[in-house]
Amino acid sequence: MTKSLVIVYSCHHRNTERIAQVIGHVLDAPVKRPDEVTPEEISGYELIGFGSGIYHGRHHESLLSLADRLPGGTSGTAFLFSTAGITGGAKTARDHSLLREELQAKGYVIAGEFSCKGFNTNSFLKYFGGMNKGRPNAEDIQRAEKCARGLVKDYLTEQ
Repeated sequence: MTKSLVIVYSCHHRNTERIAQVIGHVLDAPVKRPDEVTPEEISGYELIGFGSGIYHGRHHESLLSLADRLPGGTSGTAFLFSTAGITGGAKTARDHSLLREELQAKGYVIAGEFSCKGFNTNSFLKYFGGMNKGRPNAEDIQRAEKCARGLVKDYLTEQ
């Protein structure tokens, strides 16, 4: 199988880490934090996943910083994923836009994007028990697996 890597920043409730582990398993890829990889190491992979929770309408700063440090003129393939309090269509597209645009500016082709709801107790939500308790759930996990299988089918081939 072609070499792939999943990079994830997940704190609070480890929502996005759960999704990353599922995707990594399907892709047979290591799952690492942004502080565990270098731009040079990333260039050795053919398919790279970038994911985190959504913070103030965008991926975590550690992923954005890593993307900013990647060399230009890359011809790699990437996919984006996230968990968020509110997801869907245009909202997810906006949430992913900054990271997507940075990676495309560096020369990456975006192979796909995945998002699902995550348990959120940030800000005032902690006083009300949070939102999306129990998410990601079994259905979200199945959707992440399906997304990863699609990446395998479309982008990873036996060498």
